[in-house]
Formats: sequence, structure tokens, C-alpha cells
Amino acid sequence: MGGISSGKRDQLEQLRELSARIGCDPLLTQASTGNTSIKLNGTLWIKASGRWLADAELHDILVPLDLNETRSYIKQKIDPSGVYEEASVETAMHAVLPHRVVLHVHSVNTIAWAVRKDARRRLESRLRGLAWQWISYVPSGLPLAAAIESAATQLPRPDVFILGNHGLVVAGDDCEAVAGLLTEVERRLAVPPRKENAVDYTVLSEVASRLAYVLPEDDIVHALATDCTSQTILSQGILFPCQSIFSSSLTPDLFRAVPLIESCEHYQRECGMRPFLIIEGCGVLVRRDMTTMQRAIMSGLAQVVQRINASVPIRYLTPEQAESSARIVSRYHREAHSVRRRLDTSVVA
Repeated sequence: MGGISSGKRDQLEQLRELSARIGCDPLLTQASTGNTSIKLNGTLWIKASGRWLADAELHDILVPLDLNETRSYIKQKIDPSGVYEEASVETAMHAVLPHRVVLHVHSVNTIAWAVRKDARRRLESRLRGLAWQWISYVPSGLPLAAAIESAATQLPRPDVFILGNHGLVVAGDDCEAVAGLLTEVERRLAVPPRKENAVDYTVLSEVASRLAYVLPEDDIVHALATDCTSQTILSQGILFPCQSIFSSSLTPDLFRAVPLIESCEHYQRECGMRPFLIIEGCGVLVRRDMTTMQRAIMSGLAQVVQRINASVPIRYLTPEQAESSARIVSRYHREAHSVRRRLDTSVVA
């Protein structure tokens, strides 16, 4: 951090503190999802690809990029994430926004609204008085940056962006203002989850003892199997891009609950390659080698569907959108998993 003035250092420390706080909240950030940035004297400081917001005060997760150069690439239709080695796939979005501080989170409450077909209309009353814009789903990278840049030209200048089937962006002049705005948006969009049904741990433990699966660390995941409404929602389509972290050939079938006897047949037929087993009325088992990021995404998925009512009209990702997102998420998952392994190794050493 040599050569950085005390003023800049203080602002970076504020961003690190805010990033760590956001990263430790599973209702806002799941594993390495989400990103933060600050623009200081022509430099865009942004969370590096694959880094974890929760690590912001423990490790150097921010990478400095020349802001004018980054914006120049974007004007040439060149994605900065393909130019700068450590740049996040969302770098272009952060760069085009005129605000000094930008936070992008995968807010569980926001996504529960953002997957609805009537989201824009429903959110008008909840966000009344805030300068906000709705962004219909577009892939991350240059497409999302273009949509955000266009929306940012509206008057009054918006500082809240609801991303369809994706998440939330809040922006402002400093970390304190943005943190307060994030808290206010979360308060307005808060949706209580349904009451969890009983989990059959006896059956799950018995099945796990015979197969290469274990119980998930987060009990909320079992709602994917025990809650009928959640199952109805999951069986009809893909809600948001991060679901593609579990399979390169993503289909709703992966998330459909199956009777106990069929779950064992799935295992035998596929040699235990399914990332998880959703056993109807019992609960969920996950592969022993499921990554930390995959486990966090599963928890986030359960939290989202537990906040969606059965009668809600849902806009699912199209097959083309799901396939496109799978390529991005696959790369991001590899990077995040590699970063986590390096950090874990360094701690042990």
C-alpha cells in the first residue's frame, strides 16, 4: 500500500470494513459472490475475481485498475475482465457508474422479488421515495454494464438498481451513505421465510452411511426437500445464474425432489455424480466433496425460495440465458475455489 495517501488509505479501509461486514452476512453474500468498489483519483479499486468479501480485513482482496483505461476498453466493446488478469466479471458495471462507491450483492430478499414477473410493479410502492431503477435480466459483463449505464442517466440520478433474476446494486458518494442505503433497501424488501418443516434425520443418516453423501451444514437447505412450495417453484425452471454452479448441463430436473427409493437408484445409476440428493419429504444430502461456494449457494437458494409464495408469477431464465450464465459461473467458481484453497493452505502453513 506504499505511496497511498492517508486520505485514500482511510477510504480504502472503510470499504474493506464494509466489504467484510457484507461478506459475513449470508442473506447478502454467499461465499465469493458480490463485489464492491471505490473510485479514487482516477483509480478503480474493486474486489478481485474469486476473492471473498468476508476476507476483506484479513487479505488484500482489492485490485487497482486505471479508471480511464478501463472505461476506454468498455467503449471499444472490450470486457475489462478479459484484459486484466484479476478483474471481476462485473468490473465493467462498476466502472460505468458515476458514483464513487458501488456495492453489488446477491441479496436473498431482493432476488425473491427480482424473479417475479410483476417485480417492477410490486417494487414501486416498497421503494417509493428512493431513486431506483429496474434492470431486466441481462448477462454479467458488458451487457449488464450497458444496461446499468443507460439506467444511470435517468433523473433523478438513481443510486439503487434492482437486477432482474440477479441481485442488488447500491451506490453513492461514500461508504457510510451506501451502507445506510443498503440497510434501508433491505428493510423495505424484507420477506419473512416460511416456517421450516420437520427433517427426517434418521432416514438421511441411514442413506448417507451407505452413499458418498453427507448432511449439509446449514439446516435451511433441507427446505428444498421438505417444503412443497419450494419444490413446486424449483421444478419449473432456473431462477438465477448462480444455480448453474452445480451442473454444466443445467435443468430443473436436478432440483426436483425424488422419493427415497429413487434417490438410491439415482446414485447407483450415476455413480454418485449428482452434486446433491433432494429426498422427498426427508431432506437433502450433499456430496462429500461439495465446495464451500456450492454449499453457500445451496443455502442461498433455499433462503430465496422460502420467501416466494406458491401463487407468485415467476420469470425463469430461458435455456439460452441459463447456458450463458453457466459459462460465467463455472469460471468464477474455479477461481473462487482456487483462492480459497490457497488461503486455507497458507493459514495451515
